[in-house]
Amino acid sequence: MVYTYKTRGVCASTINFEIENGIVSNVTFMGGCNGNLKAISRLVEGMEAEKLISILKGNKCGFKQTSCADQLAVAIEKALNEQSGNE
Repeated sequence: MVYTYKTRGVCASTINFEIENGIVSNVTFMGGCNGNLKAISRLVEGMEAEKLISILKGNKCGFKQTSCADQLAVAIEKALNEQSGNE
């Protein structure tokens, strides 16, 4: 299933991604640090959603309370909750 997440507190405005059978794919960020976000997208391609969340959740960018990587983890966690009917 394809998801779109509107970020909060970071330079990227939106994250698009897919989750199928617990596997994350086709992650794209709109805005933000182009090179870094392309690298994150490549690194997480094919990763288990739960593992991705455990690695990226809580990462901060400078003095911000979040980061694009953290927002991706938040987005995936939200999508998993929607899939399981918990949200």
